[in-house]
Amino acid sequence: MRVRDLPRALLALWQRSLRFRTVLITVALVALAILVAGIWTALAIQNDLFDSRKEQALLSAQRATQVAQTTLDAAETQGESILLRNVMNSLVTTLAQPAGTDMYAVLRTQTSASTLAPQGFTVGLSESDISPELRTRVQTSDAQNQWWQSAALTMPDGSTAAGIIVGHRLTVPSAGDYELYFAYDLSTASQTLQFVQVTLWIVGCVLVLLVGAIAWFVLRSVTVPIRETAETSAKLAAGDLAVRVHVHGDDELASLSRSFNAMADSIQSQIKELADLSLVQQRFVSDVSHELRTPLTTIRLAADMLNDRRDDFDPSTARAAELLHAQVERFELLLIDLLEISRYDAGSIQLEREPTSLAHLTEDVIASMRQLAERHGVDIRLVAPGGYSPVDMDPRRVRRIVRNLLGNAIEHSEGRPVVVTVDSNQDAVAIGVRDHGPGLAPEHVERVFDRFWRADPARARTIGGTGLGLSIALTDARLHGGTLTVWSEPGRGANFVLTLPRGEGALAGPSPLSADPGEGGPGDILVHTQPISVVTENGGGAS
Repeated sequence: MRVRDLPRALLALWQRSLRFRTVLITVALVALAILVAGIWTALAIQNDLFDSRKEQALLSAQRATQVAQTTLDAAETQGESILLRNVMNSLVTTLAQPAGTDMYAVLRTQTSASTLAPQGFTVGLSESDISPELRTRVQTSDAQNQWWQSAALTMPDGSTAAGIIVGHRLTVPSAGDYELYFAYDLSTASQTLQFVQVTLWIVGCVLVLLVGAIAWFVLRSVTVPIRETAETSAKLAAGDLAVRVHVHGDDELASLSRSFNAMADSIQSQIKELADLSLVQQRFVSDVSHELRTPLTTIRLAADMLNDRRDDFDPSTARAAELLHAQVERFELLLIDLLEISRYDAGSIQLEREPTSLAHLTEDVIASMRQLAERHGVDIRLVAPGGYSPVDMDPRRVRRIVRNLLGNAIEHSEGRPVVVTVDSNQDAVAIGVRDHGPGLAPEHVERVFDRFWRADPARARTIGGTGLGLSIALTDARLHGGTLTVWSEPGRGANFVLTLPRGEGALAGPSPLSADPGEGGPGDILVHTQPISVVTENGGGAS
């Protein structure tokens, strides 16, 4: 996997995996909690270390100051500079132990020259490390006051270290005021704090990893059964009715698995019952249809004979013979459709494909139905800009679809022209049949392909339909991998579009024709014109 594809893969995993999403959220929240707790703990320890070290330094400095002042007060200098210098020099060695540091300084407050007052001294502490502000505070305060300040101490090796400087006033008899400063190195406290912080971060990272691992393990015990149930559901939906979920234990997930298996058993039982019932129905329709063929043939022969000799009968008997012939013919068509439907339901249909021009096939169907259209006063108009190149199809079934669509259009056109359009593109060929009859309501359009359904049950069929034609046409279209769509609006008629792929398989692109003709479409324009002649490739014409 390339690096630039990693964010997309993580996003897909986030959307697809409940376990990954939950573990990531848990780890993020735990890491945030540990981060906040670690920062707070580190700051608390830092403040505590500084405060404790500061208090210790102040206490030591106070004790050392008291020792120095006691030493100075007890000394008998008698105003002699040599004795004062000796006492001052003794402080150099006596201050280190009570102060707890080897960095201190004694500075003379007054800078004017004096033959009696000895000069101050520094031990390990540079006078430049002492800020003027701290010296001013010490010089102007009482002897009992203690002042301190954080500072960067200059170490003997030239490096700097964090520390504090504590200042006091000293009074030297016969010499005046002096300033006493002690410096305390806090680098050891910084090292301790750094060690604590590193330990906290290491422990925090380990805790985050442990929490993530624990969450992953716990969620796995929950998500694995859920995933198994989902996979089983997918197999069940795909038709594998024997698959079941493995049940482990007696907890809630086990109860869910048992309930799922019970549901699967119930579905399998009901589907088996429905399959058996469907098989019985298919056999019943097939057996009845086959059993009726023989007596129907006999009745058809008798009806044909009576219809041929109806001129020898009186008018009422002749009319009865005509009605008998028409109804027997309709019954025979219904029987043929029922046999076809039973073969569809049994899945025993095989297409007999051969290269066929849809445009030429449509011309043949229009020519065969011209007499029927003239009886209904309907003008059929063909527009064929494409569809002449041969396409592999079952011409018998496609011809049946076109005859059915054209017959319905003639029956419902109410004397208005019917426009038949044939066109093609690189993926498919299509034929559209547009009538300008009363049209269908939207709720009726959804049921137009249902078996035996009629929009107006009170309306009688004028061309002997069986109520199965559109259902068979839709099935024939799907067998070819094509589609049969319908558009209709009340008052604007209906438009049926059959689309067939150029090769075997499903359609790979859009249809050359749209089911919705739109306002002012070609069908709406042609209905207001006189019949036209369309020139085909072989020089023939169709009006």
